[in-house]
This record gives sequence, C-alpha cells and structure tokens, in this order.
Amino acid sequence: MRPVTIPADAIPAGASGGLGIELASLVAARLCHDLVSPLGAIGNGVELLEMAGEYPGLAKSPELSLIGESVKAARARVRFYRTAFGHATRDQRTAVTEVAQLAQDYARGTRLAVEIEGSGDLSRVEARMLLLALMCMDSAMPWGGRVLVCRSMSGWRVVGEASRTRSQPGLWGWLAPLGAPLSPPEPSEVHFAVLGVLAQQHHRPILWEVDATGGEISF
Repeated sequence: MRPVTIPADAIPAGASGGLGIELASLVAARLCHDLVSPLGAIGNGVELLEMAGEYPGLAKSPELSLIGESVKAARARVRFYRTAFGHATRDQRTAVTEVAQLAQDYARGTRLAVEIEGSGDLSRVEARMLLLALMCMDSAMPWGGRVLVCRSMSGWRVVGEASRTRSQPGLWGWLAPLGAPLSPPEPSEVHFAVLGVLAQQHHRPILWEVDATGGEISF
C-alpha cells in the first residue's frame, strides 16, 4: 500500500482548486433532491392502491409489487448518490448507522455483501469517501464478494474479498497517480476520479492495494 500524491496536472481542468468538484457535488445534490419528491409521490400512490378496496387482489398482484419494489430501490439509490456525490461542508456530521443503511441499500439485489463496523458518527466528508470507496470495490468485484468497512486507530479501512477481481489499473490510478496524464473515466466509473480528487481537496491521503482476490482502501 502506498500514500497518494495527486499532481495538479493529473486532475482534469476545472477540478483543481476544488471548484470543479464543488460544482459537480452541488449539481448532484440538486438532481437527487429534485428526484426524491416524485419518487416519494409514486411510492405513496402505490401504498394507496394497495389499501384501496375498489380493486380486489390488486395489492397482491405481481405488477404492483414490481412497481413498489422498483420505487424503493430507486429511492435508496438516490439517497446513496446524494450522500456519495452531493455537497458536504467540513462541519457536517453523519451517524455511522446511517452510512451502514445506505451501504446495505446499495448492495441489496446485487452480488455484493457489505458490513460496516463502528458506532457514533463521522464527518460527512468521511461518509462520502467511504461510499465512494465502496463503489470502487464494487467495480473491482463485478462477480460478487464481501466488503468490510471498519474504523481503525488511524482512520477507516474498506476491505474487499472475492474469488476474483477485475483489473482496472487506469481507474485505480486516480487514487494513486504516478504523474502521467490520466484518461477521463467512463460515467459508470466516475467514482474513482471523484474519490481521488476529494481526498486531495480535504488532505486525506489514501492507501490502497488490489490483487486477484480482493483489495483495500484506507484513509
């Protein structure tokens, strides 16, 4: 494992100085905020249909169950993304139990098993980094695996175990660039870049390693 040192020229234009990441986080927060209300309205509508007596059998129909489950999953993902990508000030705090719930909701319906150990609270910046690190582990273990998040004496550890992992040196380079220019990530892999820039912005060096059967990210 080695500490991260992100050279300024390795960060895309606009991200240095914190302006790019701050604007992106504000946009993410705005989008998630605006999506929560309509998803909540759909969920409330499903609940009213389930209680309506005019449509016998509707509450137990597979069609309504599918809509209800899809709305719950969408709302959980929006809450997760709002914390992971949304804006956070240095003095904001979040309960560890809340982060654990977000992680469990993220992993529900996937091949990933997530366990978060710890109590009390943590800074919102730490919460963002933990969830982004979880997404990085998920990308590294597309065939499934187990992720343990725990608080150590020096900070946080995100440890992944799997039967096999996917090699993505170009993406992990965002967490520990060697000075060479980095290629922009795909939209589905942007969490690597966001985590790397966030770590630099808040002066939280990242240690990481990944091999054929797992990996670890700590800060």
